[in-house]
Amino acid sequence: MRKADEPEGKTFTYQARVPVDAGAAAALDAYAELFGRVERTLFAQSTAQGVKPEKLKNEYLKRFGITARQFNAIRVGLDGKTDSVKERRTGLIDEAKTRLKKAQATLKKLGTAPKSETPEARAKRLGKLHQKTRRAVTMAARLEGMQADHKAGKVRIAFGSRRLFRAQFDLSGNGFADHAAWRDAWHRARSEQFSVLGSKDETGGCQGCVATLADDGTVSLRLRVPDSRVLASKYVELHGIRFAYGMDQIRAALACGRVVERVSATGKPTKTRDGKALTWRFVRDGKGWRVFVSVSVDPVATISTAQAGAVGADFNADHLAVAETDRHGNLIAHQRIDLDTRGMNADQRRAAMGDAVKQVVERARAASRPIVIERLDFREKTARLEGADPWRARMLSALAYRDFDSMLRAAAFRSGIEVIAVNPAYTSVIGAVNHAARLGISVHAAAAFAIARRGLGLKERPFAAYRSTATDCQHGIVAVPARNGGHVTFALPARNRAKHVWTQWAAVRSSQSAAHAGHFRSGAAKAAPAPLSQAIQAVSATRWTKVRSLGANRQQHCSAGVPVFDDVPF
Repeated sequence: MRKADEPEGKTFTYQARVPVDAGAAAALDAYAELFGRVERTLFAQSTAQGVKPEKLKNEYLKRFGITARQFNAIRVGLDGKTDSVKERRTGLIDEAKTRLKKAQATLKKLGTAPKSETPEARAKRLGKLHQKTRRAVTMAARLEGMQADHKAGKVRIAFGSRRLFRAQFDLSGNGFADHAAWRDAWHRARSEQFSVLGSKDETGGCQGCVATLADDGTVSLRLRVPDSRVLASKYVELHGIRFAYGMDQIRAALACGRVVERVSATGKPTKTRDGKALTWRFVRDGKGWRVFVSVSVDPVATISTAQAGAVGADFNADHLAVAETDRHGNLIAHQRIDLDTRGMNADQRRAAMGDAVKQVVERARAASRPIVIERLDFREKTARLEGADPWRARMLSALAYRDFDSMLRAAAFRSGIEVIAVNPAYTSVIGAVNHAARLGISVHAAAAFAIARRGLGLKERPFAAYRSTATDCQHGIVAVPARNGGHVTFALPARNRAKHVWTQWAAVRSSQSAAHAGHFRSGAAKAAPAPLSQAIQAVSATRWTKVRSLGANRQQHCSAGVPVFDDVPF
């Protein structure tokens, strides 16, 4: 049984376009150029000399003409980047090892010639073998470099992005007329943003960028310019900033500031501010300047409870499968939300994902049920696609599960809905074996149903559709749906009760994979589906309604491995 997450405040980031004139744009450009130069210099000097960045503070204040708060903003941002590289590198090394191992297995397979091979097929195989060999060598060299950096504790950061840096080696292919045009884009990319660090004890939550509310509902900013970039004034006034989202949170953060009287350690009375910190980040793009503000939001009272059931969500390549259960684990309803993001840009993809998340949260809020999702990590799954079907690899690379997870948690947080993350082990197999045929739903909806049941703490044991009388099978036959609308069958593996039930589910998954592979090799996957046997039809015809009595699932609630029947008097 998982432990419920305690409600706590979260930090949300909102953005808006900044209307600027020529003078303000020049001031922001100068600020960003200095910010980027100080950040790169600080990184290079601290890395080369092995000195902590904070020990260089006094030197940099005089050298670059910046304030202490501006240096702190640069240092905090740089620390975040280096920590991110170190944290991500371990996963990248593991992923690279898996990719290399898979690539080597693919090379071994390509190096073996079939018994009967046409000249065209041989040429195609050898060409693919050549390209895969080159890729394997590159992957091995990259892995060796990451391991060396990890052992030495070395961090590499490409300010301006590696992609743009490599673009200089193919100027025409990347849209540059000459090297000078690339160099201008490179310098511009390295000075396109800066941040202003906030604190709860400062005016407006940030003394370097003080926000005020105008009568027309817009936000005005008073930005402190670095001393070395001061022209006529130390401040730049920015007016008419309108946030499409988050105005209530920004307004609440500005209004909660108050002055607190305290006594210092020496006994002297002091006055300090106590409010919420507002951290601002300015980013330049092709249309001008945008501003991002990060603000802490207080938690909303939780209205969901597992006593009402659960809403399970299964994130797939082209859709979102949703299943809703009651508190006993009975299926109440299921839904497919199309989410095919191929061909979409980043904004369109996020908009489509936001619409899907909204539907899930509204369903959960209407029934006061928590949302259950899988705690997924696509690194290993992506690495195993080395040498697989290119279309499938592209589909998986388009799975923005991390964005989906963050958007779902944010929407659920605002609605007071609890989000439960469960172990994803065997949920797809459980759905296909135990629920898909029995309930007459797709394998993806069945997986969402299994996820919801796991969030309720229910256990699952493999369920045999029927027992064969024609073969010597003591443990029953399992029937699972196939892609062509038919089904495949295999014998249910025996369970060793001395081991965890997942040991049996692992054997079931192996048998299911073998059955699907045989189904595909036989050509039956492309043929019209065969009719179900009478034994399977009898089990698959279990009827269900949207309304269930409290005792409708007594057996499944206890064992979670038998069919669901209507209430009977026993």
